[in-house]
Amino acid sequence: MATVVNMPRLSDTMEEGVVAKWLKKVGDKVEEGEILAEIETDKASMEFESFHEGTLLYIGVQEGETTPVDQLLAIIGKEDEDISALLSVKAKTPKEEKTTAKEETKSAAPKFEEIKEISEKTTAEVTAIPEGVQIITMPRLSDTMTDGTVASWLKKVGDSVEEGDILAEIETDKATMEFESFYEGTLLYIGVQEGETTTVDSLLAIIGPKETDVSKILSGNITATASITDEKTIEKPVEKESDVSHSTDTNTTANASNGRIFASPLAKKIASDKGINLSDVNGSGENGRIIKKDVENITTTTAKIIESTQPQVEKIAGENYAVIQFTGDEKTSEVMNSQMRKAIAKSLGNSKFSSPDFTLNIEVDMANAMASRNLINEIPNSKVSFNDMVVKACAMALQKHPQVNTSWTDENTKYHSHIHVGVAVAVEDGLLVPVIKHTNQLSLTQIGAAVRDLAGKARNKKITPAEMQGSTFTVSNLGMFGIESFTSIINQPNSAILSVGAIVEKPVVKNGQIVVGNTMKLTLTCDHRTVDGAVGAQFLQTLKTYIENPVTMLA
Repeated sequence: MATVVNMPRLSDTMEEGVVAKWLKKVGDKVEEGEILAEIETDKASMEFESFHEGTLLYIGVQEGETTPVDQLLAIIGKEDEDISALLSVKAKTPKEEKTTAKEETKSAAPKFEEIKEISEKTTAEVTAIPEGVQIITMPRLSDTMTDGTVASWLKKVGDSVEEGDILAEIETDKATMEFESFYEGTLLYIGVQEGETTTVDSLLAIIGPKETDVSKILSGNITATASITDEKTIEKPVEKESDVSHSTDTNTTANASNGRIFASPLAKKIASDKGINLSDVNGSGENGRIIKKDVENITTTTAKIIESTQPQVEKIAGENYAVIQFTGDEKTSEVMNSQMRKAIAKSLGNSKFSSPDFTLNIEVDMANAMASRNLINEIPNSKVSFNDMVVKACAMALQKHPQVNTSWTDENTKYHSHIHVGVAVAVEDGLLVPVIKHTNQLSLTQIGAAVRDLAGKARNKKITPAEMQGSTFTVSNLGMFGIESFTSIINQPNSAILSVGAIVEKPVVKNGQIVVGNTMKLTLTCDHRTVDGAVGAQFLQTLKTYIENPVTMLA
């Protein structure tokens, strides 16, 4: 008997997913455990494996399409099996309507639900929407998105719009995404201006025949036959290449054999505006596709000549000296804060201003650590960094000082028996903290491999929510940038975070003699609600012992 496969819930907050790529096609044999498709959320792209075996009889969601959780994704059964009965029944997931006072006051724009409610009135009370007019609402671009900010409009009222043209760039707390039009016509109305924020399903724009009167639509007098853009019919827009370079190319597939040039809509627009021949541009996207940054890196005209104003000398009457007057332009530019930067600011602000923190500093002799690392890395298939050694030392020190491996709540202090160390990783749009689970049970080489794997996933936006949750302690390392010492903000609900500086060659005193040595500074930021000064100091002393004598970590 055929089995219905629905869109899986890949995280606790996921409400919908995008099929980035099908790895099987209709008619293919499917074994239990084989990967069916790659599914994207706003957090990551994940492989979805089959829990059934048989023949793939039906695909309900095409590549690039978005569908809610529990909606029909595919059907697996016996070859040539009749599935017409299954296709007549579509799984639907009821969505709770969450309308709060906060959301209502956030935007005065009419909501899709409000328009729909009005449309259910008798035709005597309302006027039918003009033919060819399409109402565009703020799309839901991620599973957690409740509102979006229009970063920029690429079309203005009165402009002609073709299907596939990019209408606007929309920001969420995850990324900036290009929102393309699924209709053609003239842009008749813009409901949300650049820089403004509005809730999902609020009126974003209206497209239709040129010079169409939309006043009745704006007043709410439309019928149920109105062609309204429902969130369920909106495909996920192409993510902005500069922000999410790993996104699957759903618009174009490379096909060099027919001479076609493959480029994103935004890249084509920029090239057209700058007079760039796309055939002269090398694409860095998937399968050689030309993306935004490729076009922006092409220089088509001579660099602008910066006018340097010569100083003007002015004689002051009655004086034998001159006053030199410099003239020039004074410019200040403003860049709108992205939703991700806003989220980071809010989280760190809450941590900094709610947690009574203090810092402790210590300097570590790295001579033995450097020698040990060289020996380890001479072993085939072994690669260990100084950061890996610090992470391992932290895990072992936490075992000896469980007070540091805690979390504060208003009711109690949580003591964690497990040790999960988070490692801060800088990405283009902000800061992510992948978590190495049960760090104390891993060897140095295992920690090194885990850090490299998770950091790579974080930078490519392939990391899953589960891989970023559950840390009990955090390590932040800026030593590779030449920073000798710094203070980090606690990654709550952790009780402490360690800041790791660069290894510096400097004069040190050993056995009463001044010699050349290599030292590294460590800074521990502690939440005073759970960690007292003496506890933090003892932790650092233990940490220093492990790092200065790496052999003790192997005992």
